[in-house]
Amino acid sequence: MAPVAGLLGRFIHELTLLQPLIPTYLHVLISALFSIYTGAHASLSIPSSAEKPSKTTKQSEDEDEGECEEEEDQQKMEGLSPVDAIMFPLLAGCTLAGLYFLIKWLEDPALLNKILNWYFSIFGILSVARLFTDSMAVVTTYVFPITYTSGGDTWRIDRKRRQAESLSKPTGKRDTPLPGVFSKLKLSPQITETLWTLRELPARQLHVRAYVHKLAEARFRIGPQGFSGLIFAIVAVLYFNLVDKPWWLTNILGLSFSYSALQLMSPTTFWTGTMILSSLFVYDIYFVFFTPLMVTVAKSLDIPIKLLFPRPPGPSEDPSKQSLAMLGLGDIVLPGMMIGLALRFDLYLFYLRKQARRALAERESTENQDQSGELVKAKWQPATGGWGERFWASGGVSGIDAEDQGGNFPKTYFHASIVGYLLGMVTTLGIMQVYGHAQPALLYLVPGVLSTLWGMAFIKGDTALMWEYNEAAEDDSEDKASKNSKSIESIFSPSRQERIVKKFEEKAKGRIEVLDAATSQQPEDPENDAKVDKPSTKTRKDLVIFSISLPYAPHQNHPSQVEVSTKKSKGAIRPSLEDELRMASQDDLGSQNASGTAVHRRPSAGDEQAEPTGKRQRRE
Repeated sequence: MAPVAGLLGRFIHELTLLQPLIPTYLHVLISALFSIYTGAHASLSIPSSAEKPSKTTKQSEDEDEGECEEEEDQQKMEGLSPVDAIMFPLLAGCTLAGLYFLIKWLEDPALLNKILNWYFSIFGILSVARLFTDSMAVVTTYVFPITYTSGGDTWRIDRKRRQAESLSKPTGKRDTPLPGVFSKLKLSPQITETLWTLRELPARQLHVRAYVHKLAEARFRIGPQGFSGLIFAIVAVLYFNLVDKPWWLTNILGLSFSYSALQLMSPTTFWTGTMILSSLFVYDIYFVFFTPLMVTVAKSLDIPIKLLFPRPPGPSEDPSKQSLAMLGLGDIVLPGMMIGLALRFDLYLFYLRKQARRALAERESTENQDQSGELVKAKWQPATGGWGERFWASGGVSGIDAEDQGGNFPKTYFHASIVGYLLGMVTTLGIMQVYGHAQPALLYLVPGVLSTLWGMAFIKGDTALMWEYNEAAEDDSEDKASKNSKSIESIFSPSRQERIVKKFEEKAKGRIEVLDAATSQQPEDPENDAKVDKPSTKTRKDLVIFSISLPYAPHQNHPSQVEVSTKKSKGAIRPSLEDELRMASQDDLGSQNASGTAVHRRPSAGDEQAEPTGKRQRRE
């Protein structure tokens, strides 16, 4: 009984010491899980088992729902190969050793901290702006959702008509953009108009295109949320580098790095991810337990590559100074890559099983027909966003299939890996509390994540499917051998870098032609007397191209649509003579451009008389 009593006494003593640290440890767990959860969901993309939407369908959805991202402009994730399982520990070890000896040589790392902080500021601005912009987009979906339920009915916002339409009642319409119970408020027309304007602000985005010959190329869209995020990021980074480095601002930068890293980097296969985590597992143990490098560098460098958490001071620490617990970003990003891969695998399985059920239903409904045809993939539904819609449509959205809501799919392997990560993190904190020494978190996180992930696959019988799952980027024209060669290629290999440069040049060339065509168009102002020669897109040698455009609001008509809408409406006012002359000039200009003529002239009054009678009658 004496050994049992001793163990029980030790447990009670450690529990007493742990009690003041429970808020700190909960802070650590929530911050780590928040980074992984948000980064993994933001990394979701169209799986190979789903049917990719056509450009026309996607454009119509963009106009209706205000989506601003284009499939061709989406950031593609950098795939990690088995070769990287060897390169990562070697490069990390060399970098760590170099920093350690540099710190010892400098004695005071203040200068090194300044250099590294300004270096990370470049990535910090982009990462913080991205996190802040996405956060504002999530908040916007709660304030102005696209779909919501009210009074037992489902309503969908039509931005063009500025009204909410019922999905079950064709005649049901509302003029307010507010959702749920707020839609029943009686508002004045001025307030309603202001709310509609505020609702449309996020969709009012500038289209920016820039190109520097053989140096850089950019094409992006930025709106009010993006501007706000960029300003917030610049202020945060400047305050961090020039004023002070509070723990909460360090955490904002660290969480932003983690959020962006989980969207930009991932293993291409599960066995590749297993190899990378296993190699880093050995790396972390060696440099924490057998060398002073890891602990010395982590304590000496005050840069945003870690998360800090206030904790009560220890017995030997100065109570006047704030004591902080620390968690490295590697303990979040590295297991998080595997957890994000598990979430995308869940999405892949979801569409794969929908495809199988669809094929089975078609087979049962068809008699005496050949069933050897190709399976039809299920239609892709966006799996990101929609937080506000799910909140305001709690209990399901009537009129919409629950499986057609992109974010609603089984997340078996994601939840299993999250449980494994949580168990590993709790074990790390417990052992660190008992022994009072810094612990290599990957020592416990890697076995926790991998064991729960592969164990769940073994239980559900998906081991072979998980082993063969491959996220290597491929084009429709590539064969399976090309895909497999990409999956084993390192991100540091010269062939991959050459392929990236080639794609960059092809992409830039296509966009230059688009910009050339845009810049060669004649302005609509008929008073412009300048003669503009149409440049040849084949011989264009511009050094710098830059353009900014702002699309019209959804409820406004583009000038080119005025004539069409005027003809279709009954009792419309006939265009003036000046408008007819301008349209006639544009018609003549179009025929001249088609024949190679690029001289623009002012329309004259004689054009109306010289115009063929049949053509004028058709336009009238």
